[in-house]
Amino acid sequence: MRITIVYDNEVSQPGLESGWGFSCLIETESRALILFDTGADGATLLYNMRELGIDPSDIAKVVISHAHGDHTGGLQSLLEVNDGAEIYLPSSLMALIPGRKVTPVRQSVQIAEDVFSTGELKEVEQSLVLRTKKGIVVLTGCSHPGVGEILQAASRLGRIYGIIGGFHGFYDFERLKGLSLICPCHCTQYKSEILRLFPDSGKECGAGLVLKF
Repeated sequence: MRITIVYDNEVSQPGLESGWGFSCLIETESRALILFDTGADGATLLYNMRELGIDPSDIAKVVISHAHGDHTGGLQSLLEVNDGAEIYLPSSLMALIPGRKVTPVRQSVQIAEDVFSTGELKEVEQSLVLRTKKGIVVLTGCSHPGVGEILQAASRLGRIYGIIGGFHGFYDFERLKGLSLICPCHCTQYKSEILRLFPDSGKECGAGLVLKF
């Protein structure tokens, strides 16, 4: 399985654009492409995709974590070049794309092979849980329900190998001990502290970063 950070506050590959928001692309073992969140700006999202060699029309499914514009802002631009992608929204967001068929997510559900949603935790946000050869990898948008609650939900599918995404104001760093990969992105308030505390497992995030599992 392969994860590419497409949109983030920082860039890790020259030539890409940064922006406040988050989006990443998941490529499963069966080559299915799933986009998790769409950043704040459609032009930046599509530009980075082109630079990364990603054809937006090849994306089979789009999963939106929660309602905030820094995760949904690029969705309309994406749908203008790919109107066939299946869309998975937290059930509270069904009005986000009026007139379009979407799949509401309330409980934990399988999105694709080895890709699962935690369900809409605290009726506000869903995260993705990936079953990889190295263990469970968790993808978060902003972690509004809390990193601890997300990790607990994800652990039902197996041993957690790592977590990638926005952690917001999370500071209970003890919860991260034992993880082999910690990649704080986007809105993580204590990013530098996390990377300092976990020098072996911590990984700097940025658009263009590719992680393989």
